[in-house]
Order: sequence, then C-alpha cells, then structure tokens
Amino acid sequence: MDDTTLRIGRHELASRLIVGTGKYPSLEVMQRAHAASGTSMVTVAIRRINLDDSTGKTMLDYVDRSKYAILPNTAGCTTAKDAVLTAKLARELLGTDLIKLEVIGDPETLYPDTAETIVAARELVRDGFTVLPYIVDDPTACKRLEDVGCAAVMPLGAPIGSGLGICNRYSISIIKERSSVPVIVDAGVGTASDAAIAMELGVDAVLMNTGIAAAREPVAMAHAMRLAVEAGRIAFRAGRMEKRLYANASSPMTDLIGSAR
Repeated sequence: MDDTTLRIGRHELASRLIVGTGKYPSLEVMQRAHAASGTSMVTVAIRRINLDDSTGKTMLDYVDRSKYAILPNTAGCTTAKDAVLTAKLARELLGTDLIKLEVIGDPETLYPDTAETIVAARELVRDGFTVLPYIVDDPTACKRLEDVGCAAVMPLGAPIGSGLGICNRYSISIIKERSSVPVIVDAGVGTASDAAIAMELGVDAVLMNTGIAAAREPVAMAHAMRLAVEAGRIAFRAGRMEKRLYANASSPMTDLIGSAR
C-alpha cells in the first residue's frame, strides 16, 4: 500500500489535502488549522490581499513558506483578461509559476465560466504557468483544459462554500477515468465524510476552505479532514468489496461437516 507523492507539473506534494486561507475567525486560528491539516499547499486569493494594512502585515506573513507551497488563485475574476492579469501579478509577487485559475460566470452560484476559463488557461500555459483550473464537473470541459496543457483539473464537488459534499459522484468518476493529469475536487466539501467519499472515487487530492474555516472548531475539523483524505485514499487503493443485492454471510455455512472431517 505504499503511495507516491502527488506530482503537479514539476511540483511534488506530500499531502493530498490542499487548504485555503479565508473565512477563519483569526489568522492565528488559520495557522493552527494549517498545521493540523498536514497540508503541503495553501491557496491565497491574490485580489483579496490587503497590501495597505496598518500593521504592515498581510495574509502572506501568516503562511510559513518553508512548510507550505503557496497556490495563488484568481478568485473574484469574471473574465479571462482579468484572470490572466491577476496571475501575472501573483507570479511577480510570490515568485511562483503555480496558479489556481478561477473565472466566475455566475455571481450567485459562483459557477465558473467554462469558455473564459479555457481562453485564460490556454494563454497562461503558453506563458509558462502551472495551471490548475477550477471548473464544473463536466468531463468534456475537463478534457479540453487538459488538452490545452493544464497540469491538473479541479472539478467542483458542489457550489463554493455550500458544504453540500459530492453532488455528482458519477461525473467525478468519469473525469478521473478519462484524465491523464491529477484530478482535484475543489469546492463543496463540508465535513470529513465528504472528503473521504471524494478520495474513494479515486481523485488525486481535495481542496477545501470553508469546510474547515467555518466549522465550530476549525483546528479540530482540519485534523478530521486530514484523516478523512488519508483514509479515503487508502480505501480507494485497497479496493472496496463488490456491492450485492442480498446478504452474504461472513461465516459461510457450506460444507461444515466435510470440513470437520
């Protein structure tokens, strides 16, 4: 049951849980939750970093870059043009080729704009970025993003911040089956069982923020999510038993007399 590290482009991650930096009660709680999650990567919304804080500190000062790779994201962008510009600013600010691409098409559901996402992904790949696009749970859209050179695809499990879990397991399974790059479920995970289900479907990793940050005890939930991702991965690799319509005794009663002889 040895497992390899997760490789995304030229980057390697020891953990298959990626966590966010928003909505925590405090930045100190965020730091403790990151540690409890065992994550190797945290995502930061570049457009929401306050560079004019009176203390002189920003969100980035609370993320230990010796422990965590930073995955900047383009949250808040609604066009390919805005997303590409934000990605380039992130690269200058953070010195990383990684970018989580988000181009939102619907302000209520926060569903991504597939067409604009593909346009932005194509340009960013050409410009040398390692692109991880947030996208709908559509096998066709995911394949097109893979074809333009994205290093991973990130289909949603449910709308961002909804906590509804994995709404369409069949689509996620098909996406994974057809993909030759890592598949990372992004958005919708509300509790540990959701994370375990995602990993049992065979995806390579799970990205979450609100499920941890909005919990009553974020640090404890981060620990629970860590265990769930690990358990789900092990269960997937172990191979679940076949589902049956009728009972099948754990201790069969067949040929007991013959066995006794």
